[in-house]
Amino acid sequence: MKLFTLNAENWKLDGGATFGVVPKTIWSKVYPADELNYINIKNRCLLIDSGNRLMIIDTGLGRKQSEKFYTFKFIFDEDSLENGFRDLGYKFEDVTDVILTHLHDDHVGGAIMRDKNGENKLVFPNATHWISKQQFDWAMNPNKREVGAFFRENFLPIKNSGRLKMIDAEGEYIPDIYFKLYNGHTQGMIIPHITFANKTLVYMADLIMTASHIPMPFIPAFDIQPLIALTEKEEFLAEAVKKKYYLYFEHDYYTEICTVKNSDKGIVRDETLSLKDLK
Repeated sequence: MKLFTLNAENWKLDGGATFGVVPKTIWSKVYPADELNYINIKNRCLLIDSGNRLMIIDTGLGRKQSEKFYTFKFIFDEDSLENGFRDLGYKFEDVTDVILTHLHDDHVGGAIMRDKNGENKLVFPNATHWISKQQFDWAMNPNKREVGAFFRENFLPIKNSGRLKMIDAEGEYIPDIYFKLYNGHTQGMIIPHITFANKTLVYMADLIMTASHIPMPFIPAFDIQPLIALTEKEEFLAEAVKKKYYLYFEHDYYTEICTVKNSDKGIVRDETLSLKDLK
């Protein structure tokens, strides 16, 4: 199995919303902000080549929305999936599986493109697209807090193509990739656990946004059920210490991977690594 980091884009988020009720005087010591209180964020996808399957986890924002829409995302340093695939020698048509952790626009937007005729098309036309049924149903009937993050043009074309595979329980649906489900950030978010080089690499999505979010009170305002998110994080981190997981951060601009350990202050970051360190 070969694993590759793919950066879909770099963008900015409001730091206060990202760290929830924690004051800026505290969180800014561990994650820098600019003069407008915005922080740098990545959409760091993961490409997995198992030999007979080529899989990508999440797809970033994409570029099919209006110009006004992207002005609110503050995209900078134009990375893209296209450049990443080209540099690695792969084509979008080679992808057999797209694992969508959830259907917020920054995770699924890049799965659909708009052609010159204005038609929505699959970016990965030959791939099975995985999502939990709980998340799909949730996205089809969004609550008032999340409605601005769900766009049906990001996922209905996948369903209409017949290439959407919904799961309703945890399990190893792809060899060496176990899907676990979490509900604090949004309903039915898939967190893939990848067995690789005798290690477990966990794709964090929005379970823990950045390595700086490891402390228990650091719960984003985006999480729809913060107390559930807190419990899920606490249970996950205890398991991560016990089983020596490697945490792969989708959104952390500065840290790609870290491990965690127990300390007199609770569970904290241990080693900081990159994907190359695991090969």
